[in-house]
Amino acid sequence: MSKDNKSGGKPATDKSPKDTHYATLRRAHRDAKRERGEIPTPPPQKRKRGEDWKAPALTADQVYLYGLHTVRAAIENPERKNVKLTVTQNALARLEIDAGQLGIPVEIVSPQDIDKVLGPDAIHQGVMLETRPLPVRRLEALKDSPLLLVLDQVTDPHNVGAIMRSAVAFNAGAVITTQRHSPTESGVLAKSASGALELIPYIQITNLADALGELHRLGFFSIGLDSEGPAPIEGTFSGEKVALVLGSEGKGLRQKTRETVSALARLDMPGAIKSLNVSNAAAIAMYAARLHLNK
Repeated sequence: MSKDNKSGGKPATDKSPKDTHYATLRRAHRDAKRERGEIPTPPPQKRKRGEDWKAPALTADQVYLYGLHTVRAAIENPERKNVKLTVTQNALARLEIDAGQLGIPVEIVSPQDIDKVLGPDAIHQGVMLETRPLPVRRLEALKDSPLLLVLDQVTDPHNVGAIMRSAVAFNAGAVITTQRHSPTESGVLAKSASGALELIPYIQITNLADALGELHRLGFFSIGLDSEGPAPIEGTFSGEKVALVLGSEGKGLRQKTRETVSALARLDMPGAIKSLNVSNAAAIAMYAARLHLNK
């Protein structure tokens, strides 16, 4: 037994000066590559929501938008009343705007300063815009739009944002939703819409059945999407103006909504899965509606 290992355990493995030298060289070489960007620096551990961050209390007319594309679209929207731009130096260059022409205060900060307002999970890309909500739109203003989207308590802002993007792509006149059980205008909604919030009216109404009644008086034929609908959507369209009505992610259309729409229809799917995410269903339904309207 070795004198250096009287306990009878694993023999001592002290590194020689030569091994220590090579280990030091390897660390120095790795650190140099990391500084040159050849090895990514490990990201800092995210703060846990609820432990050291609390969402700021916002007033009814206060909205924070974030993300390069979202903020650029808001700045370019003449209907927006912007208050303040908070941005990193790098993000300001990527925005490709003249800060002096904005007419609002511009504060140069670090990404961590924006984290303190938006929280550690917001992908803000170094830019945050304090703004006011967009002007309220009335249903009467939509009478000349041939295609509308109506959402019956779709609560997920990511889904609503994705629906907005599709609605803009298919040139719908508005996205209409209820004031209760629907996302308000917010940074999450705007980021998910990726600029579409600035391009299409987002109208929140008090009573969906009453709103559908008004749309009917304006000449719209409303179709409620239901997986158990009596007929495929392709054969259900009628008239020159269509309002597509989609239900919540879990429960679908409410009974009152089912009784109020002009017709119920389904999306026929030949595969094993018979239901889709509401944003995907909206895109398919709008494509079918455009085929009908373009005849």
